[in-house]
Amino acid sequence: MRREHELPTPEDTRALGAALAGLVRPGDLVVLVGPLGAGKTALTQGIGAALGVREPVTSPTFVIARVHRGGRLPLVHVDAYRLGGVADVDDLDLDVTVADSVTVVEWGEGLVEQLADEHLLVRLDRREDDVRTAVLVPHGPGWDQRLAADGHPDGVP
Repeated sequence: MRREHELPTPEDTRALGAALAGLVRPGDLVVLVGPLGAGKTALTQGIGAALGVREPVTSPTFVIARVHRGGRLPLVHVDAYRLGGVADVDDLDLDVTVADSVTVVEWGEGLVEQLADEHLLVRLDRREDDVRTAVLVPHGPGWDQRLAADGHPDGVP
């Protein structure tokens, strides 16, 4: 899979999420970083849809974490924006669900990496022309191998 993606529409962002869903395994951690409106929730919606999550995937800003079941793997969607630090993340007891779920954390850089031995960092941005961009940054050999072996999946911009 390419490491850099141009995402002209929200559908393209969801398509990238769907492609990532094809690569995830139980215990995976995906950390999303980027400014407001960069596409973090849209990417998570694509992951959820491709995993078979039936309920809507919306930003967990006010509840901080949501667990979506019913798909190929449970999806734990976390918004770490309002968390003050690693201690607040520890208080969420996310490590209990990490081993058998895919955990996607918005605004999690520097806060949640300790939850897994490896993780995928997705750096999202929104250009002045309103086109989103994504850079996939693997941390650990497992993610390196999966991204290198995947090539160019259908539907990925």
